[in-house]
This record gives sequence, structure tokens and C-alpha cells, in this order.
Amino acid sequence: MPDLPQEIVKMPAGMPQQAGRAFDSASVIDNFSSLANYLDMVLKHRALILAVALIVAALVTIYSFKVRPVYRATARVEIESETPLLQSLTDLFRGTVPVDEETFLSTQVAVLKSDSLAWLTIEQLKLAEAPEFKAVLGKDPGTAQSATALQTALTNEFEKRLIVVRKPDTRMLSVQFDSTDPRLAAAVANAMIENYIEYNFRLKYDATRQATAFLEKQLDELKAKVEKSQQALVDYERQNSIVSVGEKESVAEQKLADLSKDLTDAQNERLNKESLWRLVNSDPSQVRFVAQSELLQKLQATEADLHTQYADAAQLYGTTFPKVKRLQAQLDEVQSLTLREQKRLVGTINHDYAAAKGREDLLSRAVAAQKVEVGRFDELLIEHNLLKRDADSNQQLYDSLLQRLKDATVSAGLRATNIHMIDRALPPRSPDRPKKGRDIAIGLLVGLILGLILALVREGLDNSIKGAEEVERITGLPALAIVPMVAGAQRRLLRGRHIHGQSPNGTVALAMLQHPESPVAESFRGLRTSVLLSTADRPPQAILVTSPQPSEGKTCTALNLAIALAQRGPKVLILDADFRRPGIARELSIGNKQGLSTVLTGAATASEVICQFPGMPALWVLPTGPRPPNPAELLSSTAMENLLKELRSDFNFIVIDSPPVVLITDATILASIVDGVVLIVESEKTTRGAMLRAFRTLSLSGGKLLGTVLNKVDSRRDGYYGHYNYYYYYRQSYEDYYAEKRV
Repeated sequence: MPDLPQEIVKMPAGMPQQAGRAFDSASVIDNFSSLANYLDMVLKHRALILAVALIVAALVTIYSFKVRPVYRATARVEIESETPLLQSLTDLFRGTVPVDEETFLSTQVAVLKSDSLAWLTIEQLKLAEAPEFKAVLGKDPGTAQSATALQTALTNEFEKRLIVVRKPDTRMLSVQFDSTDPRLAAAVANAMIENYIEYNFRLKYDATRQATAFLEKQLDELKAKVEKSQQALVDYERQNSIVSVGEKESVAEQKLADLSKDLTDAQNERLNKESLWRLVNSDPSQVRFVAQSELLQKLQATEADLHTQYADAAQLYGTTFPKVKRLQAQLDEVQSLTLREQKRLVGTINHDYAAAKGREDLLSRAVAAQKVEVGRFDELLIEHNLLKRDADSNQQLYDSLLQRLKDATVSAGLRATNIHMIDRALPPRSPDRPKKGRDIAIGLLVGLILGLILALVREGLDNSIKGAEEVERITGLPALAIVPMVAGAQRRLLRGRHIHGQSPNGTVALAMLQHPESPVAESFRGLRTSVLLSTADRPPQAILVTSPQPSEGKTCTALNLAIALAQRGPKVLILDADFRRPGIARELSIGNKQGLSTVLTGAATASEVICQFPGMPALWVLPTGPRPPNPAELLSSTAMENLLKELRSDFNFIVIDSPPVVLITDATILASIVDGVVLIVESEKTTRGAMLRAFRTLSLSGGKLLGTVLNKVDSRRDGYYGHYNYYYYYRQSYEDYYAEKRV
């Protein structure tokens, strides 16, 4: 055997295999991204999506052309910070209280939307007589509702049309009003701002008048308090002979401060003198270091000089020499003078210390006496200060209220406001809504989105098989082939365009003969290769083709598989075992008067009913024959087993077309006596439950499942066939060669 690719030659023994096993299904799955899956879903449900989009767009179009146009007029106003018109000097120097701009402007927006301003504008412009407001009230507004109900209804309708918008990061407010009459819309917007300005001024004026009345009442009371407190102060000063409180208070406190300073200086001086005194009394010789005496310094210098001379003379002449004795006498005299000077200095230090201590004692007594005097004076001034403070506070409060009363009186007479109209509303030339082009485009977009949502819901509720990888994941069986959708279904999908390899009158059952170069025929050739490579020892001889449910393409698959096998040369028999709905004879245009049923009942032999298909010497056909009353009993009989043994000796391959597995037990009976079973699954029709039920039924019956065939795949959308087509053409030589050697 020539060298072949490793993925074809080395296959686990005893494991179902398919042609081109190396082309792993996982690599196919990796080629499909989530975006491609969504695109497949859109293409699949494009009719639903387009229908929903067109319906929504049509409804929006009808509404846009039938509804009356609504005009929106806009007026703009500026709102300054809330500050008093006239301020006192104290307020000007102290500054104004910070105001929360966001809260203030939000409050003004709420005022503009208030019911009171709305009703004031309604009454001013007589909006109850406007046609669009009459529609809200009814035909007879005078008797149908009460006055309160009418006001509520008009106000609610007015507020629905009123829009107040604040421009970000500014104090600008836009007042907008919607109406079918552009002049009325502009009039309402302007009237709203004028009423708002008047309301703001009236609010300030009323508040100012109330404050003025309150201040006048408070001033009368304060005036009496000021007079009473001042009289009490004068009487107290007269009783205690207090003429100039500020001067006496300053003299007494200044004297106490001076005495305290002198006492501190005396204490410092006494401490200095005391330290010297203690030092010299403990060691009088230390006076030479602390005393500043020129005589003592000279004596000390003379004594040091005499000591030097005496030491030199005594060493040179001896102590008995006259000069040495004279120097000794001089030295004794100087030492005596030094001691006398030290004693004098010690006495001086003692005297200075005693004087400093005496001065400190005198100042301490003077400070204590002055403190008593200041305390007595302070006790006298306590009541005086209370009376003076009360009089001063009453006077200040009276002056402040008097000034505010003057300011309020002036403010009440001025017409000023912090609200300014910037732009008056003009009658709009074009309607605000509907915008026909925009609305239709939005309607179309919303329709597309709604259609996509419905498509997603429909796709989520669909439990049918979508792809080969899903079949492999659920059953564990390999996908032997993927057959694209053809004939009427695909022609409708492609809007009547001609399909390559499929004539208008052609049939899928004979695709291998009529259109051998078509993708459908290529997929059946791939199925042939996969079946030949599906078992390890040798290719299966008796092959059963079935499906979970009817009309999933098992007959066409069985017939094309038999033709594909016959085209390779071996002798092939196509056996129709579907007694309920026989299709082989019909597709091949041969008679069905005799067939499998006559053989099993003994009315004829196999050689009498088997016929050769014209044009293909290797293809033989065994139709069903007349429908028996008990198909299951015939297929489960010994005659069927004997017939299959006889056919095995006459034919290289036997392809059996059987009924569906889920509905009928015929396929279950045949699965146990064949070499392999091929399960046909129709894309987007066969449900997961039906496929899993068929798989379990065939497995429990002892049938050997070779794999599955995903039939009627939308190759334009799912993209399977492009991968498999490349695979078949690229690996055709290897697989066909290997399959031919096995046969």
C-alpha cells in the first residue's frame, strides 16, 4: 500500500470512522464565529425581519401623514442670583450669604411649571375657548363638569404641552409650548414668562411690605427699651459718683502694671545678689572671681610677681640672703592687703543683697495693696458694665432696624426684578412634529430591531438540528456527509435563480446521474467514501438508510448512495423496505407489481423480481412490491434473514431504504441484521428529541450506527458546503484510493 496521510491510515480499531477523519469537526466549528452565527440567523429569518420592519414603517408613515402638525414656540429668560436691591453698609462689607445655584434654579423651574402660573395664563389668554382645549373639555364644558374639574382638566392639558428646559452651566431657562396653532404657541410662551416676572415681583413686594410692618412694630418696642436702659445707667453713675469710668480704670490698671514690672525687676536683682552672697559666704576666696575691683586685681598681680621674684632669689641666694628676706616681707604685706580687700568686697556683697531683699519686700506689699484697690473698683463696675452693655445693645439694635426700615421702604417703592427676558417667542414656521422623514426612518429602524428580537425569540424556541457539530455533540456519531438543500426550497431562497447542476425538472434522487458535477452529487460521493471508511476491518456490505421522521430525505440519500457505489464498479443492490411509502420504484420509473413483499411471502423468488437499472450494469433494484397487511412481521421473519444472506452472496453492497425510526418499528428490526446504519437528519427540521430518540432506539436494537447525514443544509447561509467541497476535492485522490483498496 502506498504511503497515505497519517490521519487516514492510523485509526483506532473498533471505532466508527468516516472518510477524511483528519478533517476534524472541531476545526470546522472553530471557523464559525459568533458573528457568523448571528448572520445565519438573520438570513434564515430575513422574511420575518423585513415584514415586521415594513409593517412598523408603514404604520409610522400613515400616522405621520394623518396627524395634525404640532408647532413649538420657545422663549428664553435669564435668572440672576437672588440678592437684595439695597443693602446696608454692614451687609456690603460682610458680603452676601452664598446661594446654592442648582437648588435656586431648580426651584425656579418648578415655579414655572406650577399650577397657579398655568391657570393664570389660561385665564389671561382664554385658552378654554381654543379648539385644542375644547376637545379636552367635551362638547358642553359648561354643564358637563364642575368648575374645579374644568380647572384641573385645563391645567393638566396645559402642563402636558409646556416644557421648561434649563441650559447646562448657565442661568438661562427656555420656556416652550406645543400647539397646533403657531401663533397661540408663541403667545402662551411669552405670557408664561411675563406672568412669571410679575409673580416674582409681587412676591418680593408683599414680602417687603410685611417686613416693613414688622420692623415698625419692633422699633416702637425697642425705642422704649433704649430709653429705659439709658436712664438706669445714668442713675447708677450718679449714685456711685462715677464720672469718668474709662480714665480711672486705665490709671489703676497702669499703676498695677508698673508696680508688677518693678517687682519683677527687684526679684531678678535680689536673685542675682543672693547668688553672689551665697558663693562668697561659702568660700570668701571666690570673691576675686566675681567682684569687679581694680585694687584687688592689682594686688593679685603684685602678689604673683613677688612670688616669682622670691622663688628665683631663694633658689639663687638661699632664704637667709637679705634680698630674699626683703622680698618675703613685701610678699607678706601684699597678701595682708589682699585679704583685707577681699573682706571689704564680701561685706559690700552682703550689704547689696540685704538692700535688694528689702526693696523686693516693699514692692510686694505695694503690688498686693494695688490689687486690692483694683478688685474693689472692678466690683463697683460690674453692675455699671451690665447697664452700659444693655444700653449699647439696645441702641445698636434700634439703629439697625431703623436703617432696614428705611431700605425696605425704598425697595417697596422700586419695581426691580432679577428675571430678564432674553428672547421673546416667535410663531414657528415649521412644525416640531411629526418629522416625516425622520419618523419613518426611526420607524424602520425600530421595526428592524423588533424583527431581530422576534427572530431571536423564534430561534430560541426552535429546537431543531442546526448543524453537523450539534449532531455529533448530542449523539457522538460522526457526520458522514452534509448534503446541501436543492430543488424547490433552494430556488425559492434564491428568488428563482438557476442552481448549478440542478435542472428545473430534475430530481434529487437521481442527482448522481443527472448532475454528476453538482455540489449535491459531490456530497453523495463524499458519503460513499465515508461509508467505505466507516468500519475498521472491511467496508459494510448491508447498509440501512433511515431517518427519525418522514420526509427527511432518506430515500434520495439511499438511492444516490447506491448509484455512487455502483459507479465505482462493484455490484450494488438498492432494496426498498419502506412498505408504507415506497419511493425507489417511483424515482427510478420502474414497475412495482412484484418486489420484496412477494419474495418474503413466497410468491416469487429474488431472482425473478430483482431487475437491473438501465444504463448502469452494476446497479440492481429490488422494489417493495404490493403493500402487505403486516410489514413488521414480514421484515422480522426468518425469510428476511435468509433473503439477506442470499443477497450478500450475489452483491458487493446492499443499500436498504427503510421507514422512519420514531414512528415505525421496521427500521429497528432491520438494524439488527445489517452491517451498518446511516441515520438521515434534516437540517432545521429534525428536532433534537426525535434524533435522540431514533439514536437510542437503533442502539438498543443492536444496530451498528455508522454515522449521520445532515440533509437539506442551506449552503448559502450555513457555510458547511464550502468547507466540505474544498475538503472533498483536496482529499479525493487519497480517500478514493484507500476506499478502492479496501473494497
